[in-house]
Amino acid sequence: MAAGPNVPLLDLKPQYLALKAEIDAAIQAVVDSQYFILGPTVSDFEGDCRDYCEVPYALGCASGSDALLLALMALLPGVPRIKGQVICPSYTFFATGGAISRIGLTPVFADIDPVTYNMCPEHTAALAEECDELLAIMPVHLYGQACDIDAILEIGERHGVPVIEDAAQALGTRDSHGTMVGSRGAVGTWSFFPSKNLGGFGDGGLCTTADPDIAERLRILRVHGMEPKYYHQEVGINSRLDALQAAVLKVKLRHLEEWHVARIENASFYDAAFAEAGASTSMTPLSEGGFPLRTPHANPAPARHIYNQYVIRVPGELRDELRSHLSEEGIGSEIYYPVPLHMQECFADLGYAPDDLPESLRAARETIALPIYPDLTGEQRSHVANTVVSFMNQHAACMQQ
Repeated sequence: MAAGPNVPLLDLKPQYLALKAEIDAAIQAVVDSQYFILGPTVSDFEGDCRDYCEVPYALGCASGSDALLLALMALLPGVPRIKGQVICPSYTFFATGGAISRIGLTPVFADIDPVTYNMCPEHTAALAEECDELLAIMPVHLYGQACDIDAILEIGERHGVPVIEDAAQALGTRDSHGTMVGSRGAVGTWSFFPSKNLGGFGDGGLCTTADPDIAERLRILRVHGMEPKYYHQEVGINSRLDALQAAVLKVKLRHLEEWHVARIENASFYDAAFAEAGASTSMTPLSEGGFPLRTPHANPAPARHIYNQYVIRVPGELRDELRSHLSEEGIGSEIYYPVPLHMQECFADLGYAPDDLPESLRAARETIALPIYPDLTGEQRSHVANTVVSFMNQHAACMQQ
């Protein structure tokens, strides 16, 4: 039986209870209006997102997955009739590669930088040179840390293709210039799935752009390609953010910065606790020895990591055993992600071998996400850190024998 407090991977109840009066009133206002699809509540929320993301245009949609589809459709007129390639990381949530495949394009999977877990610019550049029908590049700002967007944008410019920023886990993340992610590519895409740092009461998504023509295409494509009403020059999709989700998200957005502060404080606590035990950051490979745990590397200010996930790295032979031990101690955890996209069965026809992307494969076997949500108590995070350190101390000694 667990000796310490229960620590779920994510607990949204404290957040809701703190905002219950605001959220309930916002929902009731939508119910009273009986205006449920798009409309003024959604428009107001889109305006708040424009301001927060520091972009001229923001358009809500039904999910983060749909945001990716809409971005591809808006930037690549003619899909799915046209064929071509889009580069994206293999080590990411399935929606990134799935969106590319779903509209008839071929995903080309890039390996990751083992320090940040983001798409490796050098490998991306090499793949871009090899592609004969490259149409776009889709990096992911994974776990809440910006990828090397300067390098990715330069590759896109060199090859004359747009960059779509998958920022589903990174609302509020800033890059090395202090610029909000999702604001520099042709389109930024966002998810409001409940587990995200800004999560709704169901699915929801957003596309951002600085280009008025792209914004207009996104607006039309999300309503079946309809403009004006009942007239369709092209086939779009039905992907509209509903007013109930927008109302909830509008309330939560006002509190997002304070939640970022809490996540960063929790990450700093873990960093210090693990460093005291002998851990290094992910800048030091596990193969170099020492205490067999690596903490996330966060790029220095003005960059900002918002820790949508806090992911540590341990030897592959210990990872699943550590997770089982955490569960026994009442601590939630998750593997983001156990199977890289190039190893997924549905992409077998692309012909990848597991070792084609060695860093993605290694990360899938060695990483584990710990609870990092803003409402963690001091007792809870201490229980997490102490449990991890105790387990690793015991097993590190065994590994050295």
